[in-house]
Amino acid sequence: MLLEMTVKGLTIDPLTSTPIVILKDAEGKNAVPIWIGLMEASAIATELEKIQLSRPMTHDLMRNILESLDAKVMKIVINDLKDNTFYALIHILIASQELVIDSRPSDAIALALRTGSPIMVDKKVIDKSRKVDLTKEEGLSEEESKKRWAEILEKLSPDDFGKYKM
Repeated sequence: MLLEMTVKGLTIDPLTSTPIVILKDAEGKNAVPIWIGLMEASAIATELEKIQLSRPMTHDLMRNILESLDAKVMKIVINDLKDNTFYALIHILIASQELVIDSRPSDAIALALRTGSPIMVDKKVIDKSRKVDLTKEEGLSEEESKKRWAEILEKLSPDDFGKYKM
């Protein structure tokens, strides 16, 4: 089952200073935090803030190429989470043929924002994201990992979804 979600903003992991993109469903019942790279966070933030740059960024270029080919991004789907790594697919319609292309979620989200395409998340990913194991990368115990997850999600406020400062 797929749920449509929107980007509610970007925040920073307080321990690792890694950007996190926050996806939420329309009802606000489900949230998925995805740790992403700084460049991808910049691409997402630029589009969220509607900042116009003098030259196209990579995701703008991708959108422009697709438009030139008369192709349309139908949706992006964050379809799996394995070993703390999220996976995504970009569904593109070109000449009445649907192509499904493997992607990092951050790139797929940046493209979806630029094309106005739906961001879908598989329910199994939402369920798995509640169990992401932070102990491997952070050297935390399972209890500390659960506590950290709870703190990250509970401390998210509307201010966290404001401007992302680079």
